[in-house]
Amino acid sequence: MSKTRTVRLSEQQLDAFGAELDALHTRTMAQVGKVDADYIRKVVRWVRYTGFGGRALLMVGAIGGAFVPWLLWPPCIVGVLLLALSKIMENMEVGHNVIHGQYDFMNDPQFDSRTYEWDIVATSDNWRHSHNYRHHTYTNVRGMDDDIGYGLLRVFPEQRWKPYHLFQPLIVPVFALLFQWGVAIQELKVGRLFAGKGARAKIRRDFKPVGRKMGRQLLKDYVLFPALAGPFFLPVMLGNLVANGIRNVWTFVVIFCGHFTADMETFPKQVLRDESRGHWYLRQLRGSSNIGGGRVMNLLTGNLSHQIEHHFYPDVPAHRYGELSKEVREICKRYNQPYDVGSLPRQFGEVLWRITRHAFPSRPKRASSPQGMPQRA
Repeated sequence: MSKTRTVRLSEQQLDAFGAELDALHTRTMAQVGKVDADYIRKVVRWVRYTGFGGRALLMVGAIGGAFVPWLLWPPCIVGVLLLALSKIMENMEVGHNVIHGQYDFMNDPQFDSRTYEWDIVATSDNWRHSHNYRHHTYTNVRGMDDDIGYGLLRVFPEQRWKPYHLFQPLIVPVFALLFQWGVAIQELKVGRLFAGKGARAKIRRDFKPVGRKMGRQLLKDYVLFPALAGPFFLPVMLGNLVANGIRNVWTFVVIFCGHFTADMETFPKQVLRDESRGHWYLRQLRGSSNIGGGRVMNLLTGNLSHQIEHHFYPDVPAHRYGELSKEVREICKRYNQPYDVGSLPRQFGEVLWRITRHAFPSRPKRASSPQGMPQRA
């Protein structure tokens, strides 16, 4: 992890910082083309191969195991892992990045950010608003970014403490296992209904497309594919359940490691007033952290192992983030700004520390950081 001490930047330095990062974006986008199209098509093929292989092995294990007991576990275990891998790659390297518009330049309906629908219970339409717009525009701004604790967890001292937060170390494992369902209802703001602030009619109306998507996913994974195994459907259904659980937990870990490590900060709404481009980059930098691990880690995280670069450049094809990170890190070093990166165990350990520490009452430090941003606590 970077230990660079944050240095206050003058307005001129802020402008120069923003200009350098903008120039890097411009140079990178000028290179986007066939290489990127070939890459995403290759990943889609791997999603299909691993998904088909996983489902086929579940069938083999379910049917073969009914006649030869030792045939049940080996193919089912490998099948679950392959299916989970397929779902992870589809969600993180394909769905998330396509919906960001990273491959709109291809003019291919299969990779159109406006129409792509991914393999989770959440709708792409809701994700485009809650994630692409609100989270990426207002990253870590309290009262604007709904991803700060997802309306459920207290992970920063600036969040108001309530007695139920004491139970969040117990809630987190359940939330991780059901993460796609939390994402699905995030945009509905169900919590406002329980607080007496939401209109039931509006929530019912907004839930209709979400409910339809949930129904389709449940039908596909827990009825149609298991039904192909006939009377031996149970192992296939359970295999789908476990594969979805693995995907959910992995997605939770990656997203939380990118946003809630020890040095992350939140900001008051006032930082948005007359926010310059350089100031915007600083806010993204201080609300993001990276995971080290190389190419395999990059692929399995949809390149969200480079969360800093993703927050800087959400429209750049994500497989370029690894190369971009070298220049981004150098720019941050020149301006004495911390670049947070660490191993997965280290970053997730810090996430667990945050979740546990702020389950109890805590107060933010009152010292102010450069350009009036509040200091972390």
